[in-house]
Amino acid sequence: MKRFCWMAIAGSLMVSPGARAQKPPLLPEKDVAALANELSGETAKRNLEGIARFHRQRGSEGFHAAAELVADRLRAYGLSDVAILQFPADGKIFYGTQRSRPAWNAEKGELTEINIMPPVCNNGTVENKSLNPKNTLNSTICIDLGERKIASYEAEPVVLAEDSESADLTAELIDVAEGTKESDYAGKDVKGKLVLVSAQPGAVQELAVGKFGAAGIVSYAQNQRTAWSGDDQNLIRWGHLETFSPNKTLAFMVSLKTARAMKDQFAKNQPISLNAVVKAGQHPGNYEVVTATIPGADAKLKDEEIGFSCHLDHQRPGANDNASGCATILEVARTLQELVNEKKLERPARTIRFIFPPEIEGTLALLNAKPSHVAFKCEADPQKVEQTCASSDPPFDAGASLAKRIKAVVHMDMVGGGPETKAVFHVTRGPMSLPSFVHDVAWSFAEWVNEESYKFAATGKADFPMIAPEGGKEPLRAEYSAYTMGSDHDVYQDSSFGIPAIYLNDWPDRYIHTNFDSAANIDPTKLKRAAFIGAASGYFLAGMGDGSLHAIYHLLRMRTFRTADEIHHKREQISDACEGGEVERFEMEQVRPMVESVKRLAPDTKEMRWLTIGKVAATLDNNSEGRCLKTMVIVGGNPIFKRKLEPKGPLVAFGYDYFEDKAKAAGIATPRLMSYEGLWGSGEEYAYEVLNFADGKRNTQQIRDAVSAEYGPVPLEVVVEYPKALEKIDIVEEVK
Repeated sequence: MKRFCWMAIAGSLMVSPGARAQKPPLLPEKDVAALANELSGETAKRNLEGIARFHRQRGSEGFHAAAELVADRLRAYGLSDVAILQFPADGKIFYGTQRSRPAWNAEKGELTEINIMPPVCNNGTVENKSLNPKNTLNSTICIDLGERKIASYEAEPVVLAEDSESADLTAELIDVAEGTKESDYAGKDVKGKLVLVSAQPGAVQELAVGKFGAAGIVSYAQNQRTAWSGDDQNLIRWGHLETFSPNKTLAFMVSLKTARAMKDQFAKNQPISLNAVVKAGQHPGNYEVVTATIPGADAKLKDEEIGFSCHLDHQRPGANDNASGCATILEVARTLQELVNEKKLERPARTIRFIFPPEIEGTLALLNAKPSHVAFKCEADPQKVEQTCASSDPPFDAGASLAKRIKAVVHMDMVGGGPETKAVFHVTRGPMSLPSFVHDVAWSFAEWVNEESYKFAATGKADFPMIAPEGGKEPLRAEYSAYTMGSDHDVYQDSSFGIPAIYLNDWPDRYIHTNFDSAANIDPTKLKRAAFIGAASGYFLAGMGDGSLHAIYHLLRMRTFRTADEIHHKREQISDACEGGEVERFEMEQVRPMVESVKRLAPDTKEMRWLTIGKVAATLDNNSEGRCLKTMVIVGGNPIFKRKLEPKGPLVAFGYDYFEDKAKAAGIATPRLMSYEGLWGSGEEYAYEVLNFADGKRNTQQIRDAVSAEYGPVPLEVVVEYPKALEKIDIVEEVK
């Protein structure tokens, strides 16, 4: 999981100990009871422990082993169409906006400090090199204190930065502070030496190696900023080099404690010499995506799909991020299949698909795949230990129609953090460019779990406490949060796909991306509750029809209250809001498409007359109290832009920045929007939404007003500059 500026709108409803029990939302109580009874946090955690054993880098042996484990469990659970799809990744093939990254494997990585001091002998003297080593009589026994191992890939794979290259070198270590500025290297000769830096290896690679000739990097980059950052000096952060950098090198990651010990030596004028041995590198390989289905029962709807998604790749152990998400949807798959087999749940009308890809890049490969991208369907051969992968005839086309078949996605990325992680569980809405009732479906179940789990924690009694025998008893306290970027949900909800995605996630997590993100910190109760929210949401959407619309209407009414309230609170933070000038009723721009989103899963129903925009809008009008956002001063013209059909996907993918690459080749300066800091968002989020809003209907002022309501006021000229740059690299076209 990547992380950016966090925005959360809390919506948990706590109940008093004596409050009357609330009925479950949306689904019949018998269905809820069946799910709650069958879902097992312990089973999910056992699978998590299996996944967390592997160092799961893209295209690596560790990832393949994890993929095989997941596929094996899916087969054992009786799912259909179980396959490991393979999409070539060689650094040249593009999947939409993702330039495929070559596979990366590592066999060895050791960093050793040498020449600490001469060997000490049992008589207290320094070893006499002239002694005859064959003379065992009266021989002196010496202990070699001349070296100290600092990092070992075999022991902790996280110590070797991803995309490191093979090398065997001995060099002096030079401290260059952060290492991201030329001034950090002033007066220091680092050519042929190793540099100690506080930044991520990829951030210093071009300067340290490319410009100043360093032989490698030792980084003590700290973890993502939370209240606990720096408290534990033993954490080792997951490190990355730039995949496509021409300055190939090696990089090791060390703890803050190790780095401070090194700095103490420097302060005493004691030089440090290190031996680095690495056997690793990039090579043409494949993105592997595990997938399986529970086929739908309705002849007309079975070709429509509800997806469950996670990302399987990560460093070892990577327990919460993101073995937790994958183990939880694996448990959802087991539970739904089991209950359907036992006829405790009706087979859903739509097909439910489970997807386990590498983060973001694997999802982009899957949704963009065409027959020219040969995909392989891999199945276990009971007669062989190895797995058999054969090209389909015609090629197994996983993606060309999949993006059209999937109507909604439940995405899980970090859903099991126990008390030690300090995690808060979030049900995250989609971006304002894609309003949808789907997110409220998930929140209705999460809010109910909040109520039941709090009641149990406060009184010891509840109808559905959702407790795992080996887990905790704390209330869930899930929050309904505004859109935040950083995982595969960005891909699904990008305007080129427009698939609403329920995003279940933990934040903060003080151990994210470190060697301490271990299974010991995962709570089975949390896994069970996340599994229930996801399973109930996905199952409801998979079976949604005419009879669901009365409940959906209630959800939309509640959403309008929240939308109006959110806009109101945001407006209060803008000092000049609603004081003269034109008024943009952005609330209605959210409500109308949100109501229309119901048609995605109920397009022809006669009951849609019951769900009218007018009825829902009236709720907003009665509660908005004239809330608004002032339209900013118009600067220049207001052209209209429309996104082109290709390439598909967000422009900032994973390990590759499409805009940066193409803009550099075209000599285009970086637009100011990319580094703009708003009240509730930053550059990448503004850019993501500006492109999403470029639908050929809104002019740039309307787009500016929309992103201002979402992330905070931004000057019109800053917004206009971005689509004009996108036009030069053929992402959008101006509508005349």
